[in-house]
Amino acid sequence: MKKIGFLSFGHWNASPQSQARTASDVMLQSIDLAVAAEQVGADGAYFRVHHFARQLASPFPLLAAMGARTTTIELGTAVIDMRYENPLYMAEDAAAADLISGGRLQLGISRGSPETAIRGYESFGHVPADGQSDAEMARAHTDVFRQAIAGAGVVMSDPKMTGQSVPLPVMPQSPGLADRIWWGSGTRATAEWTAEQGMNLMSSTLLTEDTGVPFDELQLEQIQRFRAAWAEAGWEREPRVSVSRSVMPILDAQDRAYFGERSGQDQLGHLDGGIARFGKSYVGEPDALAEELAGDVAVREADSLLLTVPNQLGVDYNARLLGALAEHVLPSIGWKPRT
Repeated sequence: MKKIGFLSFGHWNASPQSQARTASDVMLQSIDLAVAAEQVGADGAYFRVHHFARQLASPFPLLAAMGARTTTIELGTAVIDMRYENPLYMAEDAAAADLISGGRLQLGISRGSPETAIRGYESFGHVPADGQSDAEMARAHTDVFRQAIAGAGVVMSDPKMTGQSVPLPVMPQSPGLADRIWWGSGTRATAEWTAEQGMNLMSSTLLTEDTGVPFDELQLEQIQRFRAAWAEAGWEREPRVSVSRSVMPILDAQDRAYFGERSGQDQLGHLDGGIARFGKSYVGEPDALAEELAGDVAVREADSLLLTVPNQLGVDYNARLLGALAEHVLPSIGWKPRT
């Protein structure tokens, strides 16, 4: 059965039109929205991570707080920029939050996306080595992080303290977390690399390449290449694949004022020095949305769908939006509420 989660970018703005005017508003409302999403039977609550912006940045205190307030819903990120992370400290934080939640974390990580800061990760103390790109540094951080959460020894003990010299892992450890790491992939090639590494695939509403076909067809090819590379690598467990979509049901005049009446079209743009294809938004009456979403070939292929929410409209509005999707739209793609 397909899993459904919401994805919040965690914006806040002091504007009177925003229900999230401070960082405190965003974090407390995010916890409340996770609780509300669990109540309507959703499977996941996911959050985008950005630095040097009025958005959520350090996710683990938030994930831990949500874990203490909920019981069944998956809690995750989409995605953490690994250029900024101390991988061992991150391993400790991730394990602690996972233990608090009872093993419900699903961590999306990646090389990161274009940002307002110029080499912001260097301000965090992470400078690529000579001849190393920032993307290569992110992958190196990822390798250390994944080894650490899998229990590998990362430092030798002091014989004066332990009586012998043995490898020491970071603590705490949370069993199973290593299998719940996702890589945010923007191309078909990085999806194949993700499979070779044994990570789950997280694909967004944009791809940093274009072949001229509709977005969902290009994303379908990305997923198929991932699954083929996974099988070739010989991993024993079944991988997971998520895609993200913006789906806004129009129920009344307020919704129409916010989002209009018609779904958009795929868009082309420039990102990271190349052409990127951006997926369309789905906007319309619930019955029409259900039919349109059911025809999205990448949504059909993925096992998880992350629905972006307009977090600045507040908890009540977004809880109502998720409830409408759960009742009128999502059954069309084979989803049933978690009980």
